[in-house]
Amino acid sequence: MFAKNSDRISELTMDGRKVRTEEELRSISVSLGIPADLIAGISPFICAEDGNEYEVWLVEAGDLRYVLKKGKGLETECYRSFFRGKKNYAPAFLGSTVYDGEEFILLEYCPGQTLSLSDPEMLRKAVDALSEMQNEFWQRNDLADCAVTMDRALKAVEDRGRYLGSELLEKAYGRFTDTYGKVPRTLCHEDLLPINVLVGEQAVLIDWEYGEILPYLSSFARLIAHGREDDGAYFFMRESDREAAVRYYYDKMVSRHGIGFDEYLHDLERFLFYEYCEWVMLGNRYGSRDDERYSYYLKKAEETAERLLKEE
Repeated sequence: MFAKNSDRISELTMDGRKVRTEEELRSISVSLGIPADLIAGISPFICAEDGNEYEVWLVEAGDLRYVLKKGKGLETECYRSFFRGKKNYAPAFLGSTVYDGEEFILLEYCPGQTLSLSDPEMLRKAVDALSEMQNEFWQRNDLADCAVTMDRALKAVEDRGRYLGSELLEKAYGRFTDTYGKVPRTLCHEDLLPINVLVGEQAVLIDWEYGEILPYLSSFARLIAHGREDDGAYFFMRESDREAAVRYYYDKMVSRHGIGFDEYLHDLERFLFYEYCEWVMLGNRYGSRDDERYSYYLKKAEETAERLLKEE
């Protein structure tokens, strides 16, 4: 999952977060059902990118391991709404508690490495997990009001479209928003970047801060949109692996719901365009156009927009 530092629990942070001592974390773990006499150690997971500690801890208790984390966003609601009982594609939800005004959740520990350095087998396992989940929740409109609602998701879509800075992108973005409201819905992880997939014997999807019954392509497009073949890329993914995944996802999930391959590719390109527009929006909104990612995604967005508009 992440590199682990078992030597210490930090005593302060620079961003105003409450810092939890090991004694506090032990108390929280016990309140969630872990016997105090079994807890051998609690250590924070470390972000491999910047070396900072996540508000996520590995709890070692006898022969078992657990993940304790501070609840963020709508994560607790996601687990309670969608993942009661053991699921192959997500960590088991073991409970939640409130301590000193903050919510904490206890999850099954799932060994594995993230999809950040993707290979064909790892990517297939990720698609297997996503497909199993989405087949299970296909068109579950009875769950539409759980966690992230469609209205909230549409607001995020609208916000991104306000900062594109060009007529070409804005016109193509209108094609995407038309598609977004029409495609079938299922359970989606709203931030399914490769770092949020753990791959071991099978893949599990983690960090469910935002999830909901949303247009089905939302998760898959995010999963494959940001991989690059460049040496040192934060998310590495070969183009040939991406192309194989596009077909594999169709065969494992999409085709089972009566959607033709051409229709699927037509809609997928629009959702990929939406992903490319994220960094265009960030650059324009926050004045970070000098960032290499801005120029990279602007080019991708413009090329995709031109293809979308030629279809008319």
